[in-house]
Amino acid sequence: MVKTEIIEEYQISRSTLAILPMEYGSKLYSQIYDLDNDQFSPSKPLELIKKGCRAFCSSYEGRRDGSRQLLGFTHKIPITIDSTNMMYFFPTASPLSKRCAWISHAHVLHYEKVDSANTLVYFRNKKTIIIPVSIYTFENQMLRTALLRTNLMQRKIGNNNRNSITRYRHISRASENSPEYGMNNEE
Repeated sequence: MVKTEIIEEYQISRSTLAILPMEYGSKLYSQIYDLDNDQFSPSKPLELIKKGCRAFCSSYEGRRDGSRQLLGFTHKIPITIDSTNMMYFFPTASPLSKRCAWISHAHVLHYEKVDSANTLVYFRNKKTIIIPVSIYTFENQMLRTALLRTNLMQRKIGNNNRNSITRYRHISRASENSPEYGMNNEE
């Protein structure tokens, strides 16, 4: 059974499904959906996202600017909190908006239209939530985040291949300069 608790400190992790804004009086809090526990935090969703970026040795601004450069988009940019752990999140509105929720791309299994302003999201752990955003916007954000993931993986693979080729060339040159080939390292 899933339980709900109020916490002062929350750290985004691989088990974070979504962070939704929740107004409580005149303040904006976060409703956190997690694999095990649903939690409430007195921090705003964007504050939790920023804290998550810092926990993985970066800043939200750096992650946002990197995504912007890689994708070419300027608004509602998905970000990588930690690519090693597949922690890619996307905003459902402008991150500065009081209605912006953040969704973990890796946990979304399926989504469908509820009405023109709401989307029902099914997560991999069978949990469902209604996000107050059109299905068009939700789908667009899912596709942008998939593009970010793909571009980052291709860059990693490309860098690994370049590093392998560079290492191979260095090793090859070094072996050709060995005394066995009648060459010395002074040439």
